[in-house]
This record gives sequence, C-alpha cells and structure tokens, in this order.
Amino acid sequence: MYRVEDKFSCGRTEMYCLQKRLESVMQSDSNEDNEDGYSISSLYFDDFRESCLAETVEGSRVRRKYRIRIYNHSLDTIKLEVKEKLDNRVRKKSRNITEEEMRKLMCGKCIESLPSMEDPVALFNLAIQENLLRPKVIVTYERKAFVFAPGNVRITLDRNIRSSRQTDFFGRVGLSYDFLREQDEILEMKYDEFMPEFILQLLELGNMQQVTYSKYRLCMERYE
Repeated sequence: MYRVEDKFSCGRTEMYCLQKRLESVMQSDSNEDNEDGYSISSLYFDDFRESCLAETVEGSRVRRKYRIRIYNHSLDTIKLEVKEKLDNRVRKKSRNITEEEMRKLMCGKCIESLPSMEDPVALFNLAIQENLLRPKVIVTYERKAFVFAPGNVRITLDRNIRSSRQTDFFGRVGLSYDFLREQDEILEMKYDEFMPEFILQLLELGNMQQVTYSKYRLCMERYE
C-alpha cells in the first residue's frame, strides 16, 4: 500500500516547539529507548549510472531507492529496504538480514531471497546482477518519531543530518562524517488516506515550508 509522504524544512527553534506540541497529543515511537529518540544510519546503494540519484534530481514520478538501515549504531537489527515512490506517495518493502548477508551485498554479491518481487532482497539481487548496484554513501541523523493510530499517522523530526563516503566501514565505530550546512533539520508526515485536522493545526507555525527533499540526494551532492 502506498502512503502519503510530505516533507517540511524548519529551523531548530521551530523543531523544538513542534516536538513539545506533539508530545502532548501523540505517542512516541515504541522503538525509542530514551526521550530524545534514536539514531538512524542508512547505507544507500545506486547503480553504475547513478540512476536513483538522477531520477530524484529530475523529479521522476516513479522512482526507487535501495538502502540498508541500522539503529543507534548497532548491528543487532539490520533492515534491508527498497523504497518505491509514486509522486508524493511511498511504499517501503523491508526485511531483516544478518551482518554476513549485509557484507555480501556491500561487496556486490547476491544473497538468498524469496521467489517474489515483493521480497526486497530479490529486488536488490536483480539490481546487482543487471545494473551493478553498489554502496554509495552513508546518511546518519537523529530522529524523534510520533504515531497516531487513526489514519496510521507518523510524524518524524530529523536532526543533525550528516554523511560519509566510508561505505566499507558501515556499522563500525570511528566513521568520519560531513555535516550538511543547510536543510539539516526536516519534518516528515506519513499517513494512509487522511491527516487529522487537529494534527495539522498543531503543525501550523506560519513559516514552515513544504519541500521536495531527499537525504540521499543532498548527501551525494555534498561530494560533487
């Protein structure tokens, strides 16, 4: 199922105000281990033509991103994800993998998959075989997330977005990062069919701007 995904840029003060408002009416993500949220690190893949990046830059209506994601700099949970986008709607196919499987994919080797294109591993394997899919950049940031069951609403506040080209060391300590100088704080809204009006009112600060935003694109362009 595709979900609506809208993104907004906001400053540090706005982010703080929004978090305080949302804390009063929405539940924090159950995956959080402290009140500040959690850290996300994603290893993004692209093919030899960098097609994913080009589709994002060109604003293609239909596009796809490949990534491996970990939380709080730990390899206890490793998620392989393929994110498909149609205009402002997204669908994410996700599956847990082992560290050994992750290292194989990072080296351009296929791993065992289910016989279905709904399995993100099958999509990874196909892109590796046909288009030489390889790791490109690491994107890391801190996230505070809120959920509201009606409408399957999820609001995320992402801060301190930074990147690294040390892809071989993904999941290991001691990585060096480059911080984005602009647009390093972003609010994302995801929901199925409707967004409750009272949440929209809470998010109304007057100077928050909706943006077409891609962490992968911004971090890749950091090295152009």
